[in-house]
Amino acid sequence: MRGPAAILLAGGVGSRLNILVRHRAKPAVPFGGIYRIIDFTLSNIGNSGVTNVAVLTQYKPLSLMDHIGDGSSWDLSGRSRRVKIFPPKTGEEDWDWYRGTADAVRQNISFVMSAQSDEIMILSGDHVYHMDYRLMVSFHRAKKARVTIATIPVPWEETHQFGTAIIDGDSRITQWEEKSPRAKSNLASMGIYVFDREYLISLLTESKEDDFGHHIIPRALKEKVVYAYPFDGYWRDVGTVQAYWDANMDLLESSSGIDPGSWKTMTNIYSAGPAFDRPPVLVSSVARVRRSIISPGCTIEGQVENCVLSPGVIVERGASVRDSIIMHDCRICEGVEIERSIIDKEVVVGAHTTVGRGDPKTVNVTHPEHLYSGLTVIGKRTIIPGGITIGTNCIIDPLLEPGTVFPKEVKSGMTVSGS
Repeated sequence: MRGPAAILLAGGVGSRLNILVRHRAKPAVPFGGIYRIIDFTLSNIGNSGVTNVAVLTQYKPLSLMDHIGDGSSWDLSGRSRRVKIFPPKTGEEDWDWYRGTADAVRQNISFVMSAQSDEIMILSGDHVYHMDYRLMVSFHRAKKARVTIATIPVPWEETHQFGTAIIDGDSRITQWEEKSPRAKSNLASMGIYVFDREYLISLLTESKEDDFGHHIIPRALKEKVVYAYPFDGYWRDVGTVQAYWDANMDLLESSSGIDPGSWKTMTNIYSAGPAFDRPPVLVSSVARVRRSIISPGCTIEGQVENCVLSPGVIVERGASVRDSIIMHDCRICEGVEIERSIIDKEVVVGAHTTVGRGDPKTVNVTHPEHLYSGLTVIGKRTIIPGGITIGTNCIIDPLLEPGTVFPKEVKSGMTVSGS
């Protein structure tokens, strides 16, 4: 029996990541130093022997398409292997966008109909996890299911963010709630589905409903053919600033369960210039590095503690960086102090500036739902002047040039924009 074909949904806006997705799709956001978020799902696909993959892009697709390339970085290129990128189908009006996950697959149903597979997997490109999909497909076949949903227990206070399932003794889903404020179960959908191909075609062609969780799954549930596949490994939806920071920090904790190395997580090291062709890490005799990931090409002369540094980061003498994520080719100048911050690519933080100190309870004024826990985010290619103070829960927009007027003190909760 043939293995499944896979559809990877990678077109979401990801607005809860705020300025980190101002100029890129959420799955293309850098993660863990050398990776991007989508690398985890692509690696699961490659490591599970899935050979026919469609990637549906839409929002800000160019960096993502460049990163995926021909799929060879994940062993998805060759005579019997392929990854096909389906470009955005947007027009001039908002209604030309995909209206939901099911609508996205329906608009590309030609891939489903032409697939020489008995099953179609529907996957998300914005989760961090490791899974052998072959085990899930075997479970699907053993249960004679028409739809199987990967599930994982989540804290009860988070159930409102997920579709949740109530199951019987045979793992068949008997009740389904989609993002209920008062969920009856904490068994949450991971956004990973296995469908019988013919059944998926009938569901999508017989209705015009837009979303799998809200519409398609409840419809299938009436026929008693939906099962829950239990998963107990590391999995995190990194769709918020807080969750993204937490997942990066998990990399520094050996007991967290996340381990891209042992997971055989692959990436395209050439999509933004070859990460591993950079010089070796240089740590000077006066530097101090503790409990951190330091990528190739970094130069450390100051102090780095509990941080994830992407390739090419420079931390100058007397600078201190703690509990932070610093992306590619940033320069942290002399005497800078940074705490609990996420700094996007190619940012320069001027000498003797302080970032991330202040009252963590003062939420961001413009986006209180995004920045509320004491994190500060600085956008891509912004130049921060020297000698200023930036508080907590602050947003500093991307692409701010040296002529931008900064206050001497960016108080906690403030946003600095170029407009």
